[in-house]
Amino acid sequence: MPQPPALALPRLIAHRGLSAHAPENTLSAVRAAHDAGFHWVELDVQLLGDGTPVIWHDATLKRCSDGHGRLATLDLAAVRKLDVGAWFSDDFRGERMATLSDMLALLVELDMGVNMELKVTRRRSGTELAEIVVPRLLKALPPERLILSSFDQPALQHARSLADASLLPIGVLTESVPEKWRSRCEALEAYSIHTDWTRLTARRAREIKAAGYRLLCYTPNDPAAFANRWEWGVDSAISDDPPLFTGFAPPAPPLELG
Repeated sequence: MPQPPALALPRLIAHRGLSAHAPENTLSAVRAAHDAGFHWVELDVQLLGDGTPVIWHDATLKRCSDGHGRLATLDLAAVRKLDVGAWFSDDFRGERMATLSDMLALLVELDMGVNMELKVTRRRSGTELAEIVVPRLLKALPPERLILSSFDQPALQHARSLADASLLPIGVLTESVPEKWRSRCEALEAYSIHTDWTRLTARRAREIKAAGYRLLCYTPNDPAAFANRWEWGVDSAISDDPPLFTGFAPPAPPLELG
């Protein structure tokens, strides 16, 4: 069985970039994370109606732009006209939606790692998304700086068919860790499990760690409330505001050797 790459997973990952301080899933949010000293980010990728992969979380434009409509009905020319920063603050007025290519170029420039979530919204194909996104990720980034995650099982299955575990670390995303978590991870040759920190139990955390998987939690923003999760063996916290954890998070886990 292929072994995972040597991945130096940090304790803290900036959720959608430094999203407490900049508009989520934008180039500015990633630059802000880097400037604050955080070298891994979590981002979302999905497809426009013309098949262009873009860094965006919602199925619609309403929450994080000055536009309206569903991504599935739009092309790149249309979304390039949108302001995706002014909703956050005037400091980011004029920010444009990032394509996957834009974002990968920035990650390469800044030498950053990414947990890229395949965001499969209603009536969209996870298989199609993986088919388009995975080759681009693998071409741009070394496996030591990449985790691919999704809630969508077909997306992850297709991603695994495109690259083995030595080239593509896969993270299984869950809200709460299901009873049959182990079989799901084994089928995907997964590297990690990513779960809602409020739904994680000590028993399940210790099972996951004993089985040799990395354990990541989203989206804690209160370091005191999260403190006992480190004791349970959690490897990384994916936080909107990781600077809050400075002085609270334990040292990073050791380098995972392949």
